[in-house]
Amino acid sequence: MFVTPAYAEDAAAATETGQAAAPAAGELNTETGVPQEGHGGHKVFPPFDHTTFASQLLWLVITFGVFFLLMQKVLVPRVGGILESRHQRLSQDIDEAARLKAEADAAVATYEGELAAARTKANAIGTAARESAKAKAETERLAIEASLAEKLKAAEARIAGIKEKAFADVGTIAEETAAAVVDQLVGGTVAKTDVAAAVAAATAKREA
Repeated sequence: MFVTPAYAEDAAAATETGQAAAPAAGELNTETGVPQEGHGGHKVFPPFDHTTFASQLLWLVITFGVFFLLMQKVLVPRVGGILESRHQRLSQDIDEAARLKAEADAAVATYEGELAAARTKANAIGTAARESAKAKAETERLAIEASLAEKLKAAEARIAGIKEKAFADVGTIAEETAAAVVDQLVGGTVAKTDVAAAVAAATAKREA
């Protein structure tokens, strides 16, 4: 608070004597320049003092102008730059995200295509393997059947030969047996031609 020299001297004297010094009439006692109306006078709150309205309005206009210039020249450009920078960064991030999404979609599509191709190839390989195995098995079956047929034919030929030999031996045995029986029963010999003719006649009769 600003004080006048006279008020300072009176305050010092009052301090020495222990009494409060009253400001002289017409002296200023505040920094607003409001004159003191006298000892015990009513003090007016500076913003409500009508004598200081002009200066208050002047300082208000000056302060508002300075603040407006500060906002226009410093704060608004900085805030606008920050917002523009963030907008550009967001746009770049969105573009980058879109690019990455497109790459991911392309990679997924490529993977699905390769997977489908691999499945098709695997199915083709499996089908070819089954067909090859089936054809090989059929070839082996035919070869085995042909071998068995040859073996069966050879066995039948051997059996036929054995049967023919057995039948021939049976005729000889029958002739010898008949000759022995006649010899034992009659006590004489019989011509082999007669025995053979009798056995042949009996065999023919049995087959008929």
